[in-house]
Amino acid sequence: MRVFQTFALALRALLLNKTRSLLTTLGIVIGVASVISMIGVGDGARARVQSLFSAMGTNMLIVLSGSTSSGGVMGGFGSMPTLTWEDLSAIQSQAPAVRVAAAVANARVTLVAEEANWTTAIVGTSPEYFDIRSWQPQQGTLFSVDDVTSAARYIVLGRTAADKLFGSGVNPVGRSLRLRSMPFQVLGVLARKGQSPMGSDYDDVAIVPMSTFQRRIQGGLHKYVPGVIMVSARDQPSTARAAREITGILRDRHHIEHAAEDDFSIRNLSEMAEAQQQGTKALTGLLAAVAVVSLLVGGIGIMNIMLVSVTERTREIGLRMAVGAKPWHVLSQFLVEAMTLAMAGGVVGIGLGIGGARLVASKLGWTFGTRLDSILLAFGFSALVGVIFGLYPARKASRLEPIDALRYE
Repeated sequence: MRVFQTFALALRALLLNKTRSLLTTLGIVIGVASVISMIGVGDGARARVQSLFSAMGTNMLIVLSGSTSSGGVMGGFGSMPTLTWEDLSAIQSQAPAVRVAAAVANARVTLVAEEANWTTAIVGTSPEYFDIRSWQPQQGTLFSVDDVTSAARYIVLGRTAADKLFGSGVNPVGRSLRLRSMPFQVLGVLARKGQSPMGSDYDDVAIVPMSTFQRRIQGGLHKYVPGVIMVSARDQPSTARAAREITGILRDRHHIEHAAEDDFSIRNLSEMAEAQQQGTKALTGLLAAVAVVSLLVGGIGIMNIMLVSVTERTREIGLRMAVGAKPWHVLSQFLVEAMTLAMAGGVVGIGLGIGGARLVASKLGWTFGTRLDSILLAFGFSALVGVIFGLYPARKASRLEPIDALRYE
């Protein structure tokens, strides 16, 4: 018997019981759709986490100063200035894994532009900060090292702060605003960054040279850095090595003994992102496992229906074998029927899974991409389910004795 004849017979047999065939495939449809949608949503969640942490900066480390202790109460890292400007210079020059570093100080201020005012975060830093954050101007330009040296009254606005002060769609470059009654010239507007992993608006910010920040906004701490030190490693694999190098440099400079605790702290954002990714991956794996169980249940449904079909068609099997059909002809026909049910359910499930994942991604604002390997995996697994759960009914049909089958009522 030719292959196409086997498929034709199998398809005709299935179409004779359309409703039963449709209901049989539902388990496979649900299982495959679940696998595809869970993998798609999981990939979207991981891409979202990655984009959120990428918005913070490239291969970034944050070095915080020490903590205070008063009456047994610890103030937490950053509450006592321990990082000096010389520490910053040493990190830049003595740590081979460090690409660039910058001091960053923060405060909350109210900016006034003509008739509008807006309270926002003000950041004092150096030009290296924009490189670390991978933050380019959408309009205008950024301040330079000379502007930091001269404590120039230049300000760079985030997109949200610019829209609140000057109106949406307005180019504020070259215009003036007031900060604590002091005039500042808008030098540029940064490209939109979006939200942080904690939900705060990255674009609601204004950035000025560090020297200007210390003189005009918040007094300096002389030799101490007034905030944190942001560091960008040369590449992703170098991030952990950069943290070790910075730890060694600072412990040596601060004369910390071998057994003593650090008077600083280093936060590795790459590790935080990886932890988030691992959590998302574990949840996706759990949901995919549930979907695989659904596929197995669908396979059991196929086996059950094929056994019923063998019983119903016992006389047909006996007649075919009586006129010359071999056992493997009968085996292949019933096995093809089971595989056809499973693969038909797989095709429908793939379409529903892609549609469901796309819908969820659009509602959550995530990126969506269909992975070919997940589609092939789901379809292949559905075909395998058809083979495994269709083999027993097919073998049972092929082992019927023609005489007994023809006598069956």
